[in-house]
Amino acid sequence: MQRSASAHWQGGLKDGRGTVTTDSGVLSQTQYSFSTRFENGVGTNPEELIAAAHAGCFSMALSAQLDGVGLKAEAIDTKAALTFEKTDAGFTITRIHLTLNAKIPGADDAKFQKAAADAKAGCPVSRLLNAEITLDAHLV
Repeated sequence: MQRSASAHWQGGLKDGRGTVTTDSGVLSQTQYSFSTRFENGVGTNPEELIAAAHAGCFSMALSAQLDGVGLKAEAIDTKAALTFEKTDAGFTITRIHLTLNAKIPGADDAKFQKAAADAKAGCPVSRLLNAEITLDAHLV
């Protein structure tokens, strides 16, 4: 299986602008720039897209973990808060904090916490990232 996306950039770092497009068409010439990455400009940025990918991947991984113990979620809501900061090595994604609120009929907290921890460790995006990943998991 292979997935792909593309980026187009014109100009310098601070005065330039670009677009990102996914083969699925979900993103189609979506704007990004220095101001969307380092300030509060309108558009997206690579870190926001990584956070979205991580939240989505983790949610699906949790669903798989729950299936494995005979549980089915009514709702899984995950927020990924990515920390992007300047280090000695340059700008680096240093941390991602996952906040999970899940409604799972019949789940006890111990099984839920284990499933969430296993999903965090097993999610392909988690395994890709060289960053500290933390998790707050709550049954609602």
